[in-house]
Amino acid sequence: MRFLIITHVEHQVNGEDISAYGPYVREMNLWLKHVDEVTLIAPKNNKSKSLIDLSYNHDNLNFKVIPSVEFTSLKKAFLSVFKIPVILYSIFNACRKADHIHLRCPGNIGLLGCLVQVSFPKKTKTAKYAGNWDPNTVQPVSYKLQKWLLSNTFLTKNMTALVYGDWKNQTRNIKPFFTATYKNNERQVPKNRDYSGELKLVFVGSLVEGKRPLLAIQIIEKLNKLGFDISLDLYGDGVLKADLETYVNENNLKSKVRLFGNQKKEVVKDVLKESHFLILPSKSEGWPKAVAEAMFFGAIPIATSISCVPYMLDYGNRGVLIDRDLKKAVETVRLCLDDSERLKLMSIKASQWSQKYTLDVFESEIIKLLKG
Repeated sequence: MRFLIITHVEHQVNGEDISAYGPYVREMNLWLKHVDEVTLIAPKNNKSKSLIDLSYNHDNLNFKVIPSVEFTSLKKAFLSVFKIPVILYSIFNACRKADHIHLRCPGNIGLLGCLVQVSFPKKTKTAKYAGNWDPNTVQPVSYKLQKWLLSNTFLTKNMTALVYGDWKNQTRNIKPFFTATYKNNERQVPKNRDYSGELKLVFVGSLVEGKRPLLAIQIIEKLNKLGFDISLDLYGDGVLKADLETYVNENNLKSKVRLFGNQKKEVVKDVLKESHFLILPSKSEGWPKAVAEAMFFGAIPIATSISCVPYMLDYGNRGVLIDRDLKKAVETVRLCLDDSERLKLMSIKASQWSQKYTLDVFESEIIKLLKG
């Protein structure tokens, strides 16, 4: 099978080694185990491979580099207009030769792929929409257009669109899906945690506005002022790191809040096993990996009620759903911390649910999709 990947994810190249963001590549390598030839269409950057990047694992992978497309400024938008015809031509040529077309959405390159695939109604196609599929959420126009195209069975013939969450009134080609990090043999009975003493919270994710790490820090700050003994360790990097460090220093939180930057999967895994909670007060998510990973080892997620997060947390039975407002979020968490027995039950339920979604199960679902 000749398998084509069309993605906006930027890649690094070092000789014959091609790498990109770890969770994405880890998932793609499961697809690639079951195909003969791979063509990858994606942008390239000049960065070095980081701690959270992984390499593709396939002996017959052809990387066709395309320019990235950005509309974050007038200058970038102007330049992107001239790049689009070149990208469309590359995607069209690759689709013509492929047996299976796989789109990674949402993203500008994914949108161009959605448009080109219309010309290939007989080809087998899948699209992984890794963003928020909630039909009622406010999203950029380009995201809405991608969702409309993927849901239009006339324009996306022979296409299965994989989305996070089971939403009402979807077209027949929309398939509720999930993602995974750990294998069957990594399942274990979660640690029996004590919620009456010092509590360890962890934040895992990019330090960007959309993840709202500052709100996570402020929640911990307020809870400590209310008399709770709580610490927060943040794992991840991003443009807000310097601002967060400044906030921690100026508000005398160095004994309670620590920033560790990007770390390897194994380091984060060990941290989750020992933490009482994971906190992720994001503005928007698809299927937040950090939440599922924490639940796998019994760390209770504290997360905003967005996208399919309420479903993942069973509407408050296996995690704590908080409001975006700081005062309301603090009050919700405070009330939960007063009930240790409820928290112990939450931890058990969270682990039991998350351990159903392993890489082994994920791979078996991929095989079904590839076989059609």
